[in-house]
Amino acid sequence: MTVLFRPMGLVLGLLAGMFARKVFEKSWSAARDEEAPSPEQENLEMRTLIPALLLEGAIFMLIRGLVDHGARVAFRNYTGAWPGEDGSKN
Repeated sequence: MTVLFRPMGLVLGLLAGMFARKVFEKSWSAARDEEAPSPEQENLEMRTLIPALLLEGAIFMLIRGLVDHGARVAFRNYTGAWPGEDGSKN
């Protein structure tokens, strides 16, 4: 059943990443009246880049994890099989 879940998980993961990027950009703009810094910028202070990367990573992992788990629950509800580890201890 995992083979059937992979395409759905891939598409939802990409959509979650795009959504997380938008959430990060909105959050950064709300906290500071400027665009979010990018590691590709030449003249950038580390005290600005590090918090931006930490916030971006936290938002991405939170949204991606919630979307992934939700997709797995929906897949189980639809097919009856859990796509991945079941969490039981052997």
